[in-house]
Amino acid sequence: MELIEEVYKNASMGVSSTSNLIDCLKDKDNKIKNELEDILKEYQKYEKESEKIIKKKKEGLKETGIMGKTMVKMNIKKEVINDNSDAAIASMLIEGITLGNLELSKKIKNSKCKESIKIAKEMLTFGENEINKLKKYL
Repeated sequence: MELIEEVYKNASMGVSSTSNLIDCLKDKDNKIKNELEDILKEYQKYEKESEKIIKKKKEGLKETGIMGKTMVKMNIKKEVINDNSDAAIASMLIEGITLGNLELSKKIKNSKCKESIKIAKEMLTFGENEINKLKKYL
C-alpha cells in the first residue's frame, strides 16, 4: 500500500503545484503554458487512478499535508515574481518532477503489489518524458 500512497501523494502535489504555477502565469506571455496544461492533465489522471486503487483496497486516503502544499504555493509565487522566464519555470518543474521520481523509485523497490508497481512505473516514465520535453526551455 505504501507505493500506491506515494503515487497518490506525488500526483496530488503535482496537481496542486502545477495548478498554482498556471495561476501565477495567467496574465503572463509564457510559451511553456501549453506544456503546463498537459502536465496537469497527466497528474490528475494519476491522482484519480491511485485514489481508485486505494479506495478499492478499503484503505483510508491520506491527504498530502496542507502545510506542505501551502509552502510550495508560496515558494512558486516567490519564484515566479523573481523570474517568470520559461527557463526558470522549466527548471522549477524539472526539479519537482525529479524529486517525485526519486521517491517513487525508492518505494518501487520495496513493493510487491503488481498493480501499484505498474502505475508507479508509468508515472516515472511520464516524469522522465516531461523532463526531456522541458529541457528545450532551458
